[in-house]
Amino acid sequence: MVCPDCFHFLSGFFVTSLKSELPSFTGFAVFAAFTFAGDALKPETIGIVPSLLLLAVIFVTVMWCAFSVVRHAECLATLLGEPFGTLILTLAVIGIEVALIVAIMLSGDAIPTMARNTMFSVVMIVLNGLVGLCLLAGGLRHKNQTYNLQGANAFLSVLVPLAIFALVLPRITHSAPGGELSPLQSAFDVVMCLLLYGVFLAIQTVTHSDIFRQPDDDGHDEGHHGVVVRSMPFHIIGLFGALLPIILLSKKLALYVEFGIEGLGAPLALSGFIVAALVLMPEGLSALQAARDNKLQRAVNICLGSAVATIGLTVPAVLLVSWVTGLKIELGLEPADIIMLVLTLFISLLTFGSRATNYLQGAVHLALFAAYVMMIFDLS
Repeated sequence: MVCPDCFHFLSGFFVTSLKSELPSFTGFAVFAAFTFAGDALKPETIGIVPSLLLLAVIFVTVMWCAFSVVRHAECLATLLGEPFGTLILTLAVIGIEVALIVAIMLSGDAIPTMARNTMFSVVMIVLNGLVGLCLLAGGLRHKNQTYNLQGANAFLSVLVPLAIFALVLPRITHSAPGGELSPLQSAFDVVMCLLLYGVFLAIQTVTHSDIFRQPDDDGHDEGHHGVVVRSMPFHIIGLFGALLPIILLSKKLALYVEFGIEGLGAPLALSGFIVAALVLMPEGLSALQAARDNKLQRAVNICLGSAVATIGLTVPAVLLVSWVTGLKIELGLEPADIIMLVLTLFISLLTFGSRATNYLQGAVHLALFAAYVMMIFDLS
């Protein structure tokens, strides 16, 4: 016979877990429903109005899962401390972003510039949109905020050369047409990205992890708004369990977004921007909450770490896939985009050149983000 106390404990644990992971189960259920329906729910089949309704369902589900991701990331940050908590969140989101790009490439639906546009969107959203929101929200609430200057400089010292090597040089050099890479350039970029990112991870997690912690943190204030912290395996599984529906539904979302964009006559590049924004939503929510809590170092770790990981991991992945499959890849940005990228990197160096930030710097980054969004409509 089963012990009554044991039965009540197990049943209570199951019900509590079901409630806490309801967003993940809902996300998988919505994805399964769309997969089971197949062609019956294709936008071309059902028309514009039903497509917009289904788009709203997917969007709300993805948002709900994103909040679940943030909750598990906060718990992991509580258990592991910085920078390990934010590193897990960053690598999880970027890993799934890489998986999404590779999956689209292998499906045969990708255009040569798809990987480039996705990376550029992520970098601009993170360095201008998220950084701007974090500095503006934190500055308005706390006036001046401090962080570890050495940690931010470490991120930027890796990000600047990676961005130039991967997204600028292929457009300027003449060893390959357009924005493509020559075999020597491709090999160099793969080795350089993996080498620099590997050295950076060693600095961040092993030898200099202290420079990625809040400078005024005494090591005892690790709470995160009363979240229920359980075991580490529980939160790791829960984080990936909430991330997976986001990425699965992002592919479905792209179909409805593109259908709606074509119907409205909006630029096609907007679809990649929307999907990239949704994939980055868990990191964005976590970074914004950290900035509002006056934990700017955590926000810096998330934002700059995401930009570094995007280029450091995505470039080798897409280049290796292109070698194996023979697909054409263009990484070099267009001249106008190169100007925006260089300006963003320059302003980021100025922003994180002192030990304190304020909301003026946030407003500047948001102005750059608005200019980037304007260019999507103006140049498309």
